[in-house]
Formats: sequence, C-alpha cells, structure tokens
Amino acid sequence: MSEETKLKRVLKNLIFLKPSNLPPRLLQEVLFTPFWKEKYERDAKKYWDVFYKRHQDRFFKDRHYLDKEWGHYFSEAEEKVVLEVGCGAGNTIFPLAATYPGIFIHACDFSPRAVDLVKAHKDFEEAKINAFACDLTSDDLIKHIPPSSVDIVTMIFVLSAVSPEKMPLVLQNIRKIMKPNAYVLFRDYATGDLAQERLTCKDQKLSENFFVRGDGTRAFYFSEEFLTSLFQQNGFSTEECGLCCKQVENRSREIVMNRRWVQAAFRLDGGDGEIHKILKEHEDGFDIDISEGFAFEMFGISSPRDEIMEYKLRDWNFKIKLLSKEFQHTCKSTGLMLWESARLMASVLATNQTIISGKKVLELGSGSGGICSMIATKTANLVVPTDGDDKALELLYENIASNLEESSRTKLHIKKLKWGNKEHIESVKKLLLNGDKGFDVIIGTDVTYVAEAIIPLFQTARELISTDGGDEEGSRPALILCHIFRRVDEASILSAASCFGFRLVDRWPNTTTEGPYRSIISSWFEGRISEEDIENPALNIMYFHANCQASD
Repeated sequence: MSEETKLKRVLKNLIFLKPSNLPPRLLQEVLFTPFWKEKYERDAKKYWDVFYKRHQDRFFKDRHYLDKEWGHYFSEAEEKVVLEVGCGAGNTIFPLAATYPGIFIHACDFSPRAVDLVKAHKDFEEAKINAFACDLTSDDLIKHIPPSSVDIVTMIFVLSAVSPEKMPLVLQNIRKIMKPNAYVLFRDYATGDLAQERLTCKDQKLSENFFVRGDGTRAFYFSEEFLTSLFQQNGFSTEECGLCCKQVENRSREIVMNRRWVQAAFRLDGGDGEIHKILKEHEDGFDIDISEGFAFEMFGISSPRDEIMEYKLRDWNFKIKLLSKEFQHTCKSTGLMLWESARLMASVLATNQTIISGKKVLELGSGSGGICSMIATKTANLVVPTDGDDKALELLYENIASNLEESSRTKLHIKKLKWGNKEHIESVKKLLLNGDKGFDVIIGTDVTYVAEAIIPLFQTARELISTDGGDEEGSRPALILCHIFRRVDEASILSAASCFGFRLVDRWPNTTTEGPYRSIISSWFEGRISEEDIENPALNIMYFHANCQASD
C-alpha cells in the first residue's frame, strides 16, 4: 500500500489526526511508518498551537510548589535572571514573579499561541518578562537573550515534548545563555507513569519511552539514568535527581492512579578552575572573578599599587587615582581604571556641550575616574555619576575632590547604583526635583562587556530616563553607550534594549546605509575631534531613544 493510499484511509477517519480513532491493525500499519514519524516532528508546533487554541490557559494549574521544592535556589534570586523553557500559558512564570518580584524572566515556548496567552495575562509586565516564541531545536536563543546572562533555567514538563535525538540540541542551545555555574531546575514525566501505561496499551509508541498522544502531541518518559547521562554528556553536573511517586484516587470510578515524575537540578560546569586557582595566589585584598574570561584581553601587568594617571583634554588637566592594572583583572570591579571609551566620550562632551547643556545627566558605571561626569558639570544642571562597587566609589570621591572646583561640585552627586536594585534606583530618583520625570541624558562607557549585566543595565536605564519627549531631535531624552564589542555582540545588546523599549536611532561609526540613522553622532566629530582622540578604531557609540517618547 502506498503512502498516499494510507493517508487517504486515515483522512476518512479523521478531521484532525487522532490515532485513537483508528483500529489497532491499521494503527500499527499506518501510524508509525517513517512518513508519519516525520510528520509528527515537522508539525509539532502546529499540534501544540492547536492544543493551546483548544484549552487556552485552563489545562495546567499554576505551579505554586516551586518555592517549596526549589526555594534554596531562588532564595537569593532577587537580582537574578531566569529563563522558563516551555512557558505555556505562564503557569510557572507568574507564580515565580509573584514570589520573587525582583527577578527578570525570559519566557519562551514552541507555540506562538501560548506566548500570546502569556502576554495577555493580567500580571504580564513587559519590563519584567520577555516572552517570545522559539523552537529550541532549531532557533538560536542568543537572538532573544544575551549570552551568559541567565542564572536559573526552569524546564518543567517540557523536554518530554522533544524527540530524544534532538534533546542534546536543546541543552546546547540553553548553555549559550547560561552563566557559568548556573542551574537548570527540571521536572518531567518518569517511566512507569500511568499515562505511559495507557499509551502503551493503545499502541501509540513511536520509539523507546516516546509516545504520541491522541491530539498529535508527543511525550517522552525519563528514567533517572537516561536523564543524568543526557545532561552530563552536554556539560552539566548533577546536583540532585530523584524519582517522585504519587497515588491519585478517583473515588467515583474506584480506581487508584500512579503518577510518576523525575525531579532534578543540574549545574552548568563553569570552567576556568585552574585560572581562578592561579590568580588566587596573587590576591591581595580583592576578590578574584574572571569567570567571563575577558580579563587578559584588556589588561597588562604593572605594579600592585594605586597609580596616578595624568590625562589632558582641551582645557582640562586630570590627575586620576586608579588601581594598578594587575589588580584590575583580579578583582570583581572593572571600574578601577580609565577606559579608552570613557576618554573618547569625555572628548565628545568637552567639544559638544550642547549634548548636556542645561540637562540632567546620569552616568551608569562611571567607575573611579568619573571624567565624563566632571566635564558635564560645566553646563549641565544636575550630574549624577554612579557605580555599584564600593572600591570604585571610594576612588571616585577622591578624584572628584582633587580635580573639580567646589563651585562645580555643588551640582554633582555621587550615588551607589547596582543595576536592577530597586532601593538604589529610588535613591537616585530622590535627587530629581519635584516635577522632573527622569534624566535627560544617560551615559554609559564600556558597560556592555559582561553579558549578565546587559538586562539589568537597560532595566535601570528605563527606570531612570525621562518620560518627557522634546520636539527637536537634540532635546529628546537619550541613552548613549560608548564601548568596544568584546564578549557581547551588537545583536545581543539591541535585543536587550528592545525588551525595555529602547530604539537605536544612531550609531557611530555607521557602516551601513540601512536603518533609521540620523547622523546625530557624526556631527559631534566634524572638525572637533582628531584621530588622536580615537585611541582604538574598534570603539563604537550607540544612541538610543525610549519608545515611550513622542513618535518621530
């Protein structure tokens, strides 16, 4: 019998593919040929889309057990980033968001209709949840989430919907966006579950422990051995793994149902262990943290003492106290040197005071130098340099006091600001006068080199940028980032910016004629900045507007 003939016989029985409608003999003959197995694989998204069209958000209950089962992983998650794989209608993410209001959640699902249900939920907030459709077996997560930025991945009754041969693709995909030593929290169907027994009786087996349901969706049933081996082969270590069993009694039918699932936690192997060990021997009062692997790309070696760097710029002559380069790459703070991006941005401000004249200026991650903020005090109304590191702030106070006249210091206020920290953000907001709705200009120099910081960076900028839109291009509130692309590429930065409503309106250098670029930045350089001011040809400037502003 040809495949076409078999198909016609099936279609006579079905409007939509329901294997339970077929006689067992025909089921065995037709359903599990390579043709139909490929069809289930090819149309998997359609089957799940129909599932959510039919059931909406009524099928699964909210998972309020997460805090009880995995509370110790989330106990310090107030400033962390979570990815929920297979978010469905939001039965995991909304209980999580309610329990830990400080976390940021990425939520993806195979089904676009499921993602639409999440976005339509009464508790959905775009500033806290990034929801998107994604097939993890073929779509690159980095298009939606910055690499190495996620602390916890939750996979709850989702990997079972993937064919066993493609499960490694899913794990390799989520590895890209996980921080070293981040966790995957896992719960899914276990072998011997009642549902597996019923599917076995109905001859709906596709392969070992892999079955198709009556609605065309599929389910895999995990053994502990298979699961731990799968994760270990893909770069994860097992923190915990166990089989859970529960008897559910249906009194009206006088039957007892055995439900089984496997629950586990896996840790992404962090690597760099030997490098950490070597650098620890040279530690002198500062915590070592080079897990992101960027340290040696940027720094050389010098003496282990504080240094004074002299920097002359137009009418300014700075003497900046910095930590020596040796210890800049062995401590958690990276704000203890005067980065080349800060020197370029300082040159831009010194020669283009209209950028900040009469405005409220906020500098994110100013580090210990603060030269951009000091130059801004010449014409700005309010200047707030910020950093999240105590050592950087300590040096910043010294440098401001030694380089800035007292009359200029009255309009400058140094604040501690860890991106995403609500208490710190509110403290910065208190510097604004009554009626002010945020800062007119927000500046960040080399604040995009660590992937895990990108989401909190834009979240914080969104909280603090002014909501007043100007009519003229130059009067619109702006976020200006100056950097070198290192471990985070432009696509990842733009993806994170979009999550918080920021739109790139200009860039420098502009290497393409495509896009809505305005030549705002190029006008800053015309006849004002020489080639000597541009120390590194890899430097970039990105100019953003917030989408809440008045349309162009």
